[in-house]
Order: sequence, then structure tokens, then C-alpha cells
Amino acid sequence: MPKGYPSLNETQKSEIINRVTDKGERVPDLAREYGVIPKTIYNLLRNKANQPQAVLELAKLKRENEALISIIGSLVAENRLGKKKK
Repeated sequence: MPKGYPSLNETQKSEIINRVTDKGERVPDLAREYGVIPKTIYNLLRNKANQPQAVLELAKLKRENEALISIIGSLVAENRLGKKKK
């Protein structure tokens, strides 16, 4: 590997895989945090997972689900406040 390119140790690799697959964190954000390019993390996921597209899709769906739950919660709260004012 050329000089100047950071490498990830095994602990960091497992942390990244867990954060993407379990917590649904975005690869570009993790790449910035660990000082590597996103392609490094995508390659790591491809090498570590049997079905890389399924892993990334699951992480994306988890993020979308959390966002939708947040939006629904806001709408329900607004709706309840609106009814109380009338």
C-alpha cells in the first residue's frame, strides 16, 4: 500500500461493519470519521459479507424506517396539538 494511505486494523473493520449493518450508518460518514475513502469501506463490506448488496440495502432500509417513524411521530404530535386548540 502506498505511503500516506491510512489502513484499518481488525477492530476498526469489525466496528465499521457493525455500524453499517446494525445501526444503518452511512458509509461516507464512516469513511470521513476513519480517514479512508468510501470505496475502502465498500470493499470491506463486499469481502466480509456473503451478500453485500443485501447488507447495504438493509442498512438503507433501517435508516429510512427511522426517518419515517420520526416524521410520523411529528405529524401525530401536530395533529393532537391542533385538536386541543379547537
